[in-house]
Amino acid sequence: MHSLRRWTHPFVAAVLLAALPAQAASAQPPNAQEMIAAMARANAAVVGVRVMVDEEARSAETLGQHRRGSGVMIAPDGLILTIGYLMLEAEQIEIVTQDNKILPARAVAYDLATGFGLLRPLLPLRAGSGVGAAVLGSSQPLQAGEALMAVTGPQASDDGEVSMTRLVSKRAFSGSWEYHIDTALFTSPPLLGNANHSGAPLFNQKGELVGIGSLLVSDASGQNQRLPGNMFVPVDLLHPILAEMQRSGTSAQSRRPWLGLNSSDQGGRIQIVRVSRDSPAELAGLEAGDVVLAVDGSKVATLADFYKKLWDRAAPDAEVSLTVLQGADVKTIVLKAQDRLQTLKKPSGI
Repeated sequence: MHSLRRWTHPFVAAVLLAALPAQAASAQPPNAQEMIAAMARANAAVVGVRVMVDEEARSAETLGQHRRGSGVMIAPDGLILTIGYLMLEAEQIEIVTQDNKILPARAVAYDLATGFGLLRPLLPLRAGSGVGAAVLGSSQPLQAGEALMAVTGPQASDDGEVSMTRLVSKRAFSGSWEYHIDTALFTSPPLLGNANHSGAPLFNQKGELVGIGSLLVSDASGQNQRLPGNMFVPVDLLHPILAEMQRSGTSAQSRRPWLGLNSSDQGGRIQIVRVSRDSPAELAGLEAGDVVLAVDGSKVATLADFYKKLWDRAAPDAEVSLTVLQGADVKTIVLKAQDRLQTLKKPSGI
């Protein structure tokens, strides 16, 4: 597959088309000229995102103080969609346009449940930049093997990249940081040589936005084989909550119990690998190496089981009973969970 610099010449579009010889059996790609025009419009909607976070912020320990990534304009008023962890607890946000303009921006929303973030420049994004809003599509028609376009936004020393990739799988994803979505998009080859995959938009062959980049993964297929790729959060998850996010800064589904654990599941065992500082888990005495056996007396064998049982309660600050293996001892530990959003420093704007 091809990884290309910014769209600067018709030859680039021709190379993109050459990267698309194999189509999924049911795919109905547009004709060549329509595809070139659609992908060019999609590419033009992509921006770079730069974020600075206070050193005392909780997220600075794991995500760093200085972050960079990508975003995509999704509305004519300049609203930008990105991945939420990029802007978490942001003290300063800047947007980098493709004509190298740097604009200050503010946080509009962060959705814990999906992982999406919304930004808005403080100055008009369209002026002189030629940026138009991307069209929101759907990942539902996508099939394994289908060719897609991922784009990273520009930075001060980096013009960003246009990369052709393919959908490898659509499946559930559970993150170690108390995160789960029932459907995620996995592509390969990955966005390599560019640190801006965070928030990178993924487009179908009609130039419609179908996902937002979250992670580099070592096994895009999910079949325990080495196949480097990227995980994208499908834009389908945004459609039902976009208005709510703009109105309230998050969604109701993000108000859920949080313990402050990073965990992994292998062979039916959920092992704690990290405990967040000053979290309910740390206050209750949980430690890295402990194994979670049950939640409220119900056995859990996967992260998805663990999280869904944890979140299945009315209040985010409810009590949670964990059965835990600590060393050779099985213990029942009762924790008072927290609303994760209340533990974070809110960026100015939300």
